[in-house]
Amino acid sequence: MKRLVVSCLVMGMTFNIQAQQYWKKNAGKMAKVILTDSKNNEKMVDKGTVKFEKMDQPKETDACIFVDPDFKYQKLIGIGGAITDASAETFYKMPKAKQKEIIEAYYGKNGLGYTVVRTNMNSCDFSSDSYTYVEDNDKWLKSFNIAHDEKYKIPMIKEAKQLVGKDFTFYFSPWSPPAWMKSNKSMVKGGRLENDFYQTWADYYIKFIKEYEKRGINVWGLTVQNEPMATQTWESCIYTAQEEGEFLKSNLGPTLWKNGFKDKKVMIWDHNRDLIYQRATTTLSDPETSKYASGIGYHWYETWNNKTPLFDNLEETQRAFPDKFLAFTEGCKEQFDLSKIYDVKLGELYGRNMLNDFNKGTALWTDWNVLLDETGGPNHVGNFCFAPIIANTKTGEIHYTYEYYYIGHVSRFIKPNAVRIGSSSNRVALTATTFMNQNGQLVTVIMNDSDNDIDTNLWIEGMAAKLKAPAHSIQTVIL
Repeated sequence: MKRLVVSCLVMGMTFNIQAQQYWKKNAGKMAKVILTDSKNNEKMVDKGTVKFEKMDQPKETDACIFVDPDFKYQKLIGIGGAITDASAETFYKMPKAKQKEIIEAYYGKNGLGYTVVRTNMNSCDFSSDSYTYVEDNDKWLKSFNIAHDEKYKIPMIKEAKQLVGKDFTFYFSPWSPPAWMKSNKSMVKGGRLENDFYQTWADYYIKFIKEYEKRGINVWGLTVQNEPMATQTWESCIYTAQEEGEFLKSNLGPTLWKNGFKDKKVMIWDHNRDLIYQRATTTLSDPETSKYASGIGYHWYETWNNKTPLFDNLEETQRAFPDKFLAFTEGCKEQFDLSKIYDVKLGELYGRNMLNDFNKGTALWTDWNVLLDETGGPNHVGNFCFAPIIANTKTGEIHYTYEYYYIGHVSRFIKPNAVRIGSSSNRVALTATTFMNQNGQLVTVIMNDSDNDIDTNLWIEGMAAKLKAPAHSIQTVIL
């Protein structure tokens, strides 16, 4: 019997009937196709429309992406990237006309549709030097001053905010407390936050939030610590799951609430998928800790030790904590090589991660640096990486990598507050996800990362549209 769904309650949200009516009205009509095909050097090209026609039971020999609008999952918070010191410094080294092109390319109405910005509190590897906002041993934080950020980061963030408008979502992460608060007396190479400075460090977050908000940048959220299990040659600080939980429960959480910041979204972990389940189940096992956490952040760098990304860990974590959102907070292609900036594999890295992350429950997706220079920096420890846009500060040229276009197939067409829809693929080479925008518009993104062209069908409730999925391509189908 055909299911009739008028409204559905998922994670506390009632989906209005408009979305269902949109699909019923448009079933059997035309869908728009946008294609990036590396073989033909086509990038986000409008390929016209395809028609949905009756197709009852597909055969096993029919390659298909199956979509069912009756099944609804997580709500999208937004998609974006990080405006770090490196991104902002590179941005302001470019000619004014190029600055306008770059900011529009991400946040403008014809750009990627980015609504999310992450930044670093204190320096990170993608800073030109190590810095904090206070003088040494200032336990009372009387010298707190963010003048450093006012030169590059804050102006660029404000430019992004102006273009995004009401959907602007800004959060921050610390890489390390000041050296004098730490066990190793250094901002780099790990170390831990000394117990005596737990409250001082919690107060530091409050100072940062207040100073940014004084400058018109509303803080939506924060992560407790970037990569709390990584001892890096750059800014880093180690927390066990218990230590992170204790700091959140006894210091950071209560301090946020006492200062009127109960609405700020706190994300724990902020590290790789490999340990996400262990960290979440340990840190959030205490209800007094859990009440201060809204989400669980993660990165994709577990692949340094595993050839296959551990996407299933996301699903298991979401199942265990349905009241917490999953947030991809950082990822990039490391080991920058200027000669490879036009390699489609860069885009496929993003497509593979984005589509699988969303299918496993992710609600917020944030790339790493939005912009880097011709060296893959600046970076004060030589950790040079790729970004979707590379700006040559010597020649004034802008290079758009396949990362940019593959991200765009998702971010340009799937809007904040869209809801993920049930979907699956019957071919390993085809990875896909589907969302329903608030107006009921269905958006399906399909990636073929194989060496073979594939004829496929987008099948929705007994209707199907025939599609071409060229080798090493990605496409967005909008109905």
